[in-house]
Amino acid sequence: LTEEELRKLREETNAETLRQELEKERQRRLELEQRVNEVLKARTEEVPAAQQPAKPHTQANGTDKRSHTFCSRLQKWFCDKFGEYVEDFRFQPEENTVETEEPLSARRLTENMRRLKRGAKPVTNFVKNLSALSDWYSIYTSAIAFIIYMNAVWHGWAIPMFLFLAILRLSLNYLIARGWRIQWSIVPEVSEPMEPPKEDLTVSEKFQLVLDVAQKAQNLFGKMADILEKIKNLFMWVQPEITQKLYITLWAAFIASCFLPYRIIGLAMGLYAGIKFFLIDFIFKRCPRLRTKYDTPYIIWTSLPTDPQLKERSNATVSRRLQTAASRSYVGSSAPTGISKDEDTSRFHTTKRGNFHEVFNLSENERPLAVCENGWRCCLINRDRKMPTDYIRNGVLYVTENYLCFESSKSGSSKRNKVIKLTDITDIQKYKVLSVLPGSGMGIAVSTPSTQKPLVFGAMVHRDEAFETIFNQYVKITSASSSSES
Repeated sequence: LTEEELRKLREETNAETLRQELEKERQRRLELEQRVNEVLKARTEEVPAAQQPAKPHTQANGTDKRSHTFCSRLQKWFCDKFGEYVEDFRFQPEENTVETEEPLSARRLTENMRRLKRGAKPVTNFVKNLSALSDWYSIYTSAIAFIIYMNAVWHGWAIPMFLFLAILRLSLNYLIARGWRIQWSIVPEVSEPMEPPKEDLTVSEKFQLVLDVAQKAQNLFGKMADILEKIKNLFMWVQPEITQKLYITLWAAFIASCFLPYRIIGLAMGLYAGIKFFLIDFIFKRCPRLRTKYDTPYIIWTSLPTDPQLKERSNATVSRRLQTAASRSYVGSSAPTGISKDEDTSRFHTTKRGNFHEVFNLSENERPLAVCENGWRCCLINRDRKMPTDYIRNGVLYVTENYLCFESSKSGSSKRNKVIKLTDITDIQKYKVLSVLPGSGMGIAVSTPSTQKPLVFGAMVHRDEAFETIFNQYVKITSASSSSES
């Protein structure tokens, strides 16, 4: 039975045919390997034959042989010396490396802050020493530096002096790196205590750390942006009376450079820089009133506007024009009888989309309260909706005598706006969007019968003021309606 079963298995699996095919594949592989070896052997035989010089028909004194060997040596030397540089000029597509971003970590954040502080320490120390020289913190040091500088400028040694100071600084750094203790500074350095890094931080501590870093980065980026925007506005004729002074100064310097020798120009610039740095700035820092009146570079720099300042000025100008036009139209048009002054002024109150009562489809008597004339910036979180576009909407929140109005800033249609009657509100309370965040939050939750979950007006900077206003008006309206019903 076993032999019959084996025979049946052999017949079913066709083991013999598979074995024959394997043998054929082995034969083919061997033939291919043999052919490849033959080709490689033939090439190796051809290369030495090609490298060997052809024997000349007439060899009188072997000059051709020597010249051929000299050329081959010269070619070999050239390839050895310059072959590497030739390889550099071959076209190769540049590989685009994608930098991987590290995940946010409190430990890594504190380490980077300390690294930045340590890296910027030489620059800050250099600026402090320059400021100390200008302020005459050490009278003897500043006097010696002033005499040496003026003497070097007078004899034309200003550039060699600065180069020598750079070499001296590098030499001192070399000695410090070798273990010498050398500390030369006008202002004494104060060693700050290094706080040991905390291994485990709570969620509130991590959040506070991120807030501190964000605040420092915000202030640093703000100062850098102010400097760059002022320089840009100086050269873009944003304030022509300031740029005109620079324009005249550049023309005067250009004409002087065309007619006066460079030695005289350098002497004049060096003397002016030394006198201003050591004497004029010292007097101006001690007398701020003189600085605001006569220090031209300081006056130009402080009067240069930044882009946010220009935007505020343009907005103020536009608002003044609108107020002037509105007052003229109001004076020119006679108000109909029977309409009070408050009702008439409410028509001029506008939102970003138009008149207030037209945007929210309310009567003309409804207008924002005096506390929230401009509204409160916030975002409406509708937790009944699942779509991201309907879940969160940015806009402005207003409170009138009878309504709570939210104007969406995303679309011009009134469908995205929200109007809630104060008497329909069932509950109002302060709300914190994320419970893990420290503090009392920045949101207000409003419950109505038409919504399953309360509507949240979050990200409000003046949350407490808005809550008190809405709550007081809500209590006022509900108490008035209850008394009228009774």
